Amino acid sequence: MAKLNTNSNAYIIIYSTILVVIVAFLLAFVFQALKPMQDANVALDVKKQILYSLNIRGLDGQEAEAKYAEVVKSEEKAGDQLYYICDIKGEKKYVFPLKGMGLWGGISAFVSVNDDLNTIYGAYFNHESETAGLGAEIKDSQEWQEKFQGKKIFDENGELKIAVAKKVENPSSEVDCVTGATLTSNGVSDMLREGLKKYVDILKK
Repeated sequence: MAKLNTNSNAYIIIYSTILVVIVAFLLAFVFQALKPMQDANVALDVKKQILYSLNIRGLDGQEAEAKYAEVVKSEEKAGDQLYYICDIKGEKKYVFPLKGMGLWGGISAFVSVNDDLNTIYGAYFNHESETAGLGAEIKDSQEWQEKFQGKKIFDENGELKIAVAKKVENPSSEVDCVTGATLTSNGVSDMLREGLKKYVDILKK
């Protein structure tokens, strides 16, 4: 019986191929096994962000699930845009998901609006890869997010005016930009304007 030459090219190629197949199989198995948990975590994170936009924070997983079930009464569609109808202490709120682009990547938001369909009740912003301490403040700074509370989406002529501005000239509908993050702030402003336009039939019904 010929001795196996473990130094031959053929042996190395076959061994490497078998090893790659085994590792790939194991990774695929682990991914499929963990996918339901990952999907559940993503769904919970979305629910928490919706609650943040309704000024409900500091809840753990089970508390957030229970509060979401309590306050979110229905999920609706405006065209292909999803939005949420909620009840906060007997008052109707609308929550609109928005997406846009920041300096380094995608940004997103949930904006809640009072039943007058013009006054912002709360807002939560998120990002994929903005600079820590600068653009990332749109997510990390609750204080900055709270500046949107009470701002008007439309002016008295029905024009969409909500914006993030470097110099606030209309305090009823403008919020100061994040210090040192002008481009990210511009991205948030564009996201608000363009995103809310998609819900204009709801907001002006």
